Amino acid sequence: MLFSSYQVLYQTVHVCEAGLIFYLRQDIPDLISENIGSNIAEALQPSCISDWNSLFWIVYPGGPAIVDQVEAKLGLKPEKLRASRHALAEYGNMFGACVLFILDEMRRKSAKEGHRTTGEGLEWGVLLGFGPGLTVETVVLHSVAT
Repeated sequence: MLFSSYQVLYQTVHVCEAGLIFYLRQDIPDLISENIGSNIAEALQPSCISDWNSLFWIVYPGGPAIVDQVEAKLGLKPEKLRASRHALAEYGNMFGACVLFILDEMRRKSAKEGHRTTGEGLEWGVLLGFGPGLTVETVVLHSVAT
């Protein structure tokens, strides 16, 4: 990990005697969309990368609406979120473990297509995770050779 950022957008988890209670709001994709640009800019600021389509993307697909909103808000080409959409279609929402399946899908596809790196032939990428308390975790990744 080279750079990262973390932001709490909304409190959706409460602790009580019964354990953790999660409140899933219908507007979660909108909340993410409204804040994702600044979160990405903060994480990428030290790298001076400004063309977000020049990166590979690992986006936790909590649902199709989240993937659609991230793609639209960041102006990403549809193929940028191919691995995330594949993992959602194949396995559903697996919470945090989902990003490992997306990384593996991208690695396998990159090798199969003859790309020079595991990140679809690109050197740099972004991993986006969304979690309890409606947090956004952003990690800048560096790819390795296939």
